[in-house]
Order: sequence, then C-alpha cells, then structure tokens
Amino acid sequence: MFKQRNLFLALLSLVPLSFMLVQCFSDKPHDPRDEVFAGSASCIKCHKNIYDSYLHTAHYLTSKPTSPAHIHGSFKPGSNSVSYADGSVVKIEKRNGGLYQVVYADGKQRDAHRMDITFGVNKAQTYMYWQGAQLFELPVSYYDKVHGWAESPGYDSNRPDFGRPILQRCFECHSSFIRQQAQQNRDMQNRKVEFEPASIIYGIDCERCHGPAANHVNYHEAYPDEKQPKYITRFASLTRAQKMDACGVCHSSSKQSFQLSTFKFKMGDTLARFKEPDYLNTTTNNASLDVHGNQNGLLMASKCFMMSNMDCTTCHNTHANNSGNLALYSQKCISCHNNDAGHHVCKVAPKLGALMKNNCIDCHMPLKPSNTISINDTAGNNNPLYMVRTHHIAVYPAQSKKIMDFINRKR
Repeated sequence: MFKQRNLFLALLSLVPLSFMLVQCFSDKPHDPRDEVFAGSASCIKCHKNIYDSYLHTAHYLTSKPTSPAHIHGSFKPGSNSVSYADGSVVKIEKRNGGLYQVVYADGKQRDAHRMDITFGVNKAQTYMYWQGAQLFELPVSYYDKVHGWAESPGYDSNRPDFGRPILQRCFECHSSFIRQQAQQNRDMQNRKVEFEPASIIYGIDCERCHGPAANHVNYHEAYPDEKQPKYITRFASLTRAQKMDACGVCHSSSKQSFQLSTFKFKMGDTLARFKEPDYLNTTTNNASLDVHGNQNGLLMASKCFMMSNMDCTTCHNTHANNSGNLALYSQKCISCHNNDAGHHVCKVAPKLGALMKNNCIDCHMPLKPSNTISINDTAGNNNPLYMVRTHHIAVYPAQSKKIMDFINRKR
C-alpha cells in the first residue's frame, strides 16, 4: 500500500512537468511540412553565423512575397511599360497598397492583377498572382541584362497573357514547400492546380537541404555539451553521387519529368527514384545542355570532373553569397591547376600574369545565353535575355581570343 501511494505521488508530480512540456512545444511555430521539421529559426541558436550569412544567398532569396523594396524594375512613367504588337501596353504600377501589372488598350484599362509572389534575385525576376487558390504567372518580367522590363519567358509578344498557371514543380526549385490541394477533378485536361497559400515556405531554407531537423534540435537542446551532430545528415558524409543528386534536385535538368514530388527528397536519397523512367532510352550530350538548370550535367561532362573527385561544393560555399567573385573562384581553379598539383596549367599563363589569378572563369566558364529563358520579339526572333555561366569547364577559343586581344591592346 505504501509503495502504491509513493508511485501515485510520483506520477502526480509529473503532471506539471508534462503541462510545461506541452506548453513549450506548442509555443514553437508549426512547420507546414510535418512535425519532424523544426523550422530554420531553430538553427540560429547554434549556427547563427552560418544562418546570418545564408540569408544573403540567391538560394535563400529565390522566392518571396512581392514588395517595392526588392523589385529591381522602375515604376516611373516611361520606364514601367512593355508594348505589344496588338497595340496594348502592360504597365507596372503602384496602387491600392500593392504592385500591379495593368493592361491598357486604346487608352483604357482592360485588366489588372496584383504582383503577389516574386521568383528570382539577380539576373531576372518573374511574378505570380493569386486567383482564389490558383497561381498564375504575370506576362512581364524584369531582366538585368537590359536593366528593364520585357515579356516573361516563352510568352507571346503579340498580346499580353495572364492565364499561364503555376505548377508545383516551379515551387519545388523556388521554395522549400507549398501544399497542393487534392485533385477533385479526374479530367486531366480541365483539372485545376490549387494550393494552400498559408503553407508556403519561401526560399530554400536550411531543412530543404539538410533534411528534417526536429529530432536534431530537440536532442542538442537537451544535451548542449554534445558536439557530435545527431539525427541530421552531414553533407560531408555523403558519397559524390549523393552530393551531386542533392544539388541535382534543381540543377540537373529543367526538362526532366518527375513522378514523385522533390519536396520529399532528403539529402542522401537517389534522385533517379523520383524521375519518370526513360523508356525510350534517350541519350543526351551533356556538353550541349542549356545553361539554365543543367549545371550538374554540364559539370559532369567536364574533364575537371571526370579526372578528379570534385563535386559542387569544391567550388561553392552554399552558405555564403560569393556570386560574381571571380577572383575567389579563380583561386579554386589554381589550387588544382598548378605545377605543384601536377594538373594541366593554363598555356597562356605567362602572358596573362596577374590576370591569371583573378579571372580563370570568363575564359573557361563563360556566360552563355539560355535558350529556355528567352523571349520572342515582334518579328518572331528568339531573343535570349538571361545569361548564365556555363558549368561545362573547357577551353573556349573565342573567349581565349577575346582575353588575348584585350591583353595585347593594353601593351
């Protein structure tokens, strides 16, 4: 009887503790993906410097709610419009507390939609608007190459079109999550793709790459002196194939079809498991791939990749914004391509002098136009407005000639 009484008192004493634990967990914001996700804010306590650095990267900023603060294009009259062959004009305007793309024809407003979501950071920005639970792409995008507005990729230059629906696959590479509503209509031709707006996690967050971290966070909060990471996949522990697949979720091919949502991909998975089987056994010359969204294939076709153990992180620090830092990336090249390492050394190095240390990149990984991110002018000509640095590392004679001509003119 005495033992039973003590057991009852012990259990009773746990009730306040249980209540406090419930309160503690309920105070944490709910992650729309699943309870096994902790949310990126949970990483700050232990990884603040890395977290703060990552906030400035193109991955983190790849999508966001549209606001005037981050729109690159001008709203000034004369610089805020795109004209079409049918005589209509789309203007980018501030009104009703938001930003709108407004169609005018014969001086009268014909249509207007709010710019709700922005995809893209530096080279280009494309915008979406909500209509109920559906998302549609807006007809005008911003392109850094022309420092202004132009038709969105693949749009008809004859007339503006507000009817292109956004699919989940777009978000799989421009966000960390969005929940697609269950399809009620079995008619493949007429079914709507609808989302839950409140479920969006903008940008590529920590757990999109590192995987669900709730167990990792809970463990290390309980045992703060434990420095060996538990319940999280370490990128350094992966094989090269697994590392390439992790980046290949969004950088392998923009034309491949997926049978599983890559929102389900976790670091260490095999990407081929998510793709539609290639029943036709088609072969592609990786070196000829378009520069947009095919960085993996282009890199794997390079001799640098085939003759070494390099992977994406050999050159890229995904937690830092090193975009455009050609000197930094050139040092990555020189760390392998030098006499001490025994790799091929640039044949024109003696002529290049100091330039060799600052810019290997423009010669061996030049900027190239993307044919998949292009517009058609009023004459029907394809006009690439999106320049991407090729990841097929090679000797490009035309680029070499440009550099040598520049050096010779300086002498």
